[in-house]
Amino acid sequence: MEKQKGKRPPIRFSEFKDNWEHKVLNELLYEAKSRNGDLKYGKDKVLSVSGELGIVNQIEHLGRSYAGVSVHQYHVVEVGDIVYTKSPLKANPFGIIKLNKREAGIVSTLYAVYKVNKKTAYGPFIDYYFSLDANTNRYLRPLVKKGAKNDMKINNAYVLHDRIYAPTLSEQQKIASFLSAVDEKIQQLTRKKELLEQYKKGVMQQLFPPAGGQAPKLRFKDENGKAYPKWEEKLYEDIFSFYTTNSFSRENLNYETGEVKNIHYGDIHTKFSSRFEVNEEVVPYINANIDLSKVKEENYCKEGDLVIADASEDYADIGKTIELIKLNKEKVIAGLHTFLARPNKAKMHKGFSGYLVQAPYVRKQVMAIAQGTKVLSLSPGRLGKVKLEIPCTEEQQKIASYLSSLDTKIESVATQITQSQTFKKGLLQQMFV
Repeated sequence: MEKQKGKRPPIRFSEFKDNWEHKVLNELLYEAKSRNGDLKYGKDKVLSVSGELGIVNQIEHLGRSYAGVSVHQYHVVEVGDIVYTKSPLKANPFGIIKLNKREAGIVSTLYAVYKVNKKTAYGPFIDYYFSLDANTNRYLRPLVKKGAKNDMKINNAYVLHDRIYAPTLSEQQKIASFLSAVDEKIQQLTRKKELLEQYKKGVMQQLFPPAGGQAPKLRFKDENGKAYPKWEEKLYEDIFSFYTTNSFSRENLNYETGEVKNIHYGDIHTKFSSRFEVNEEVVPYINANIDLSKVKEENYCKEGDLVIADASEDYADIGKTIELIKLNKEKVIAGLHTFLARPNKAKMHKGFSGYLVQAPYVRKQVMAIAQGTKVLSLSPGRLGKVKLEIPCTEEQQKIASYLSSLDTKIESVATQITQSQTFKKGLLQQMFV
């Protein structure tokens, strides 16, 4: 690439005025050629490069080491080194470039390792620059030649032969320091969310019986300080009635216009909150050309209904359920690979059912009745025989209120994380050339 005139990013710290220079990457980095010949690092120190997590210990990340018989020819990676992985990812077809922030280790010869020229470059700045997919792909595309097996045909030294725009070392450090502070905030929020989720999990274990026929360890009391009645054991089918759902595929749905919305099982697995509010979720419409005249009124969803995903590839998600808390009078039906379960409203407080079916003793029963090898499935008949412990409606209300308050806190932190990530993405796009 020919050297271009200097440029400036749209967002910049006010004390810096000079244009960014169009520098060959080998002015900022140089190839590290240290090998693990003395076997200082064993297979437990082999590193992997992840698009999301960066450079991580392979065993911690993947569960085991994938190293060859010998690791004596592996590249040594020190903290602060830059690693280029010559493996295509969906968003990065020419590989990714990451900074080692955690611990020293080794990588296979399929990787290239570089040192940072401390006179001209700051490692975290380089890392942030290449954290943008557009920057990584734009830089590597002219350099990399792909082989017949989609492998990368590029010499380690040649990786450094193109150019990027870079400011002075002091501006690099200021940019990286600012973005690191944003990352730290995201990490703090993520940890806060994890702690709230752990707390909720512990509370769930206390508020619901450890097994059928047993009493919960933690009970609410009535307004007079007296204990509520003993929980009653009921079958799922004693409390819930099952209704027919549709079999429309994604091809029959759209996100732009329609009169009836459709809850797809895939969205239950990946997107929807267990406390479903239609105005808070992105729910597809059924295409206008689909005839819905044969859908009975009873098969339209109602508030308090459960929609259960009856198919999954793993036990953790089989029977995953959402409770419909708010529908705002919109027409909604449950779709492909779901059950619609409607509770007896005289026995169930709205908002409680969704937590009840998440209780560990209920989940254990659901996983036990799942059938299949590659794809697990449930049937209403089998689900109907699951045993449930049911408290009185007043105690249900208190349990649901307490757990929903925790969910509100968790969702609030999740929103803050998303907002911070969006803020960071905008900064990355505006603070680099």
